[in-house]
Parts: sequence; structure tokens; C-alpha cells
Amino acid sequence: MAPTSTPQTPFGRVLTAMVTPFTADGALDLDGAQRLATHLVDAGNDGLIVNGTTGESPTTSDAEKADLVRAIVEAVGDRAHVVAGVGTNDTRHSIELAHAAERAGAHGLLVVTPYYNKPPQEGLYRHFTAVADATALPVMLYDIPGRSGVPISTETLVRLAEHPRIVANKDAKGDLGRAGWAIARSGLAWYSGDDMLNLPLLSIGAVGFVSVVGHLVTPELRSLVEAYVSGDVQKATEIHQRLLPVYTGVFRTQGVMTTKAALALKGLPAGPLRAPMVECTPEEIEQLKIDLAAGGVQLQ
Repeated sequence: MAPTSTPQTPFGRVLTAMVTPFTADGALDLDGAQRLATHLVDAGNDGLIVNGTTGESPTTSDAEKADLVRAIVEAVGDRAHVVAGVGTNDTRHSIELAHAAERAGAHGLLVVTPYYNKPPQEGLYRHFTAVADATALPVMLYDIPGRSGVPISTETLVRLAEHPRIVANKDAKGDLGRAGWAIARSGLAWYSGDDMLNLPLLSIGAVGFVSVVGHLVTPELRSLVEAYVSGDVQKATEIHQRLLPVYTGVFRTQGVMTTKAALALKGLPAGPLRAPMVECTPEEIEQLKIDLAAGGVQLQ
């Protein structure tokens, strides 16, 4: 059974978009994935996103995706929400992945905007609705126009929110004005999908974060959101400001590259990247160390 949720926080408040550990020869490292998931939940995550952008999902097969969900559910599914990324730019394929994730025990689905083919808003509406219709699992939309090429409009979000299983949105749009309107009009549970905007999005109605830096600073993120929810905005602001070097450091280059480098520095499972991703250069790793130290992250 998944942990308890509420309509306001259907997946909890703090989730990490988990990397996918690989072995030295590039194979899926399920043991490492379970150890990393356990570490992240022990650190205070309410949930984990599996097979997302940070999980290098474009490079994993359908069978690997299902195996990974199954392994993470086995490791932490009794105490954390396991949300499976199933979004593609092919509605039929996304439905197949949704069915597989449900069979593997996922507690929810993350569905990114179809990318590359840039469908119109009616196409987005039909795509998300078809995936939500395909299983009994709650759905978190994923609005990231910088990668997908097309934003989900406020009107489309309002329409999608009428679906009983579309309950949340991961916002990586980077537009606080539009986010404010969409939160007010849609009633969707809103999750920051951009670590630098975690606190700003809370201030206009977001309920939590889907974080990349959660691999490194989950306790601080939990303290931030709990301080804000309790009304201690000054404390939340102080934590946010202390974490700015971490946010900056992890995203100086592609986030999965720096995150895996940071996990390796901490002795946690990560492994190599699959092409076309590449390893951080020695210079990038040295800069990452400086940034993480400035943000208070302890390395080995």
C-alpha cells in the first residue's frame, strides 16, 4: 500500500526525481537503485519519481522501466509514493507504459507533455486524458516546455483537472504569473519542478517539490516546506537562500550529469551515464565541489 495522501498533497510534499543507477558496463543496477531509494526515503522523501528525465528514461527500454518500478516498490513502496514516468510523444506507447507501471506496483503516474511533434492544445488534452483513462492510478502532469517544445495552457490545465484521476501538476515552466492563474483556476495539487523556484512557487499556492537536489539535501527541503506551511516564512527564506549554491551547482550543466557526479562523491549508487549523456569533466566536478560546499553539503 502507498503511504497516506490527501487531496491537497496526493503524493506528499517532498519528492525526488531519482537517477537510474547503472553498473560499470552500463546495465541497469537494480540493487544500487534499491539502496539509493532506501537512502532517499530514509532522508525524508515522501515519494520518488522513477523513469523521469533525471532517470535517463529516453535511454532505458520498456522492460527496464518496469523492472525499475518493481524494484523501487519492493524497496520503499510501503513508506513512500513511487510515481512512474510514462510520458512519451506517442499516446499508444504511453498507455502501454502506464499499464506496465500499474502491473509493477506504481502508486501514481507522471505524464510529460508530448515532445518533438508539438501537438496543439486539443491534442494535449486528448493525450493526457487517454493515459489517465488507461489505469486506476492518480496522474501528475509534467509541464516542461523547455524540453517538450509546447506548454500546457491554463485553459487546458483547467479542463484536465476535471478528470477524476488527474490530480497534480509538476511545473517546470518557469512562469510564476501563469502558474498563479493555473493554480487558482485548476485546483490541481501543484509541485515545483524547478528547484530554484521551490519557495517562490510555494508562495503562490504550490504544495511541494519534485526535486533533483533532493538527492543531496532532502532534510533541508523538508525543513523549508514545513517552515513555510507552519507560517514561518523567514525560516523558509533563510533555508532557500542557503541552498542557492546547491541549486546553481547542480544545474550548471545537465542536471543528471552533475547529480550522478555528486552521488559518486558521496559514495552513493549512481554509476555511469548512457549516451548521449556524458560524464562531467574534471573542471566541472571541481566547480561542483565548490558549489556544494558553499551550500553546506558534506561530501566524503
